[in-house]
Amino acid sequence: MRIEGEIATNTDPTGLWSLVVPLKPLAQGKSRLTGAAGVMLRPRLALAFAQDTVVAALSCRAVRDVVVVTDDPVAAAALAALGARTVPDEPAAGLNAALVHGERAVRDRRPAAAVAALNADLPALRPTELARVLDFAAEFPRAFVTDATGIGTTFLSASSGVELRPAFGGPSRARHLSSGAVEITSAGIDSVRQDVDTGDDLRAAVRLGVGPHTADRWAAGVPVRDR
Repeated sequence: MRIEGEIATNTDPTGLWSLVVPLKPLAQGKSRLTGAAGVMLRPRLALAFAQDTVVAALSCRAVRDVVVVTDDPVAAAALAALGARTVPDEPAAGLNAALVHGERAVRDRRPAAAVAALNADLPALRPTELARVLDFAAEFPRAFVTDATGIGTTFLSASSGVELRPAFGGPSRARHLSSGAVEITSAGIDSVRQDVDTGDDLRAAVRLGVGPHTADRWAAGVPVRDR
């Protein structure tokens, strides 16, 4: 892997996974961060989270490419500049529909692709931890990672020829378990589990060590009393 400017490039030709990352329009996303970050900083943080997520994902040895599903032109341009492929959220029917749309966009080009859905709000994501998850996921038709609360989901995979069948939102861990997906409980994958919805989540991610986009935005925009 090498970093060219801010573009992360995976130079390992054996990388097999295509990741689908859904992102709401920035003005609508991360509403529960408003209390900690304020109205002006919140959308900027949402973009920073996505930027750090995409950079880490594209730096992972097991990742071939990243497709971001978003209708936000600012986010689409910023993430494309980092090396992601962006597609509009044509279904405009919520998170799971966006993920299915992204899965289709991947497999329209590579029908045999192994596909994984990854949250856009993983600012502490480590390429090595994501590789650990993907290596485990490769052994099963479908697998997932629950979030740090043990309630939601941050990652869901589908091997070649298997439908993703996403059921994100709310208590999605239980839904993914009941759908037959295998839960990945490996040690050392905290950065894949730590999504950010609240100020407490963000502080937890900062303790893990967030990427440069989030670190810079958080340091510049948050009052000392809220750090």
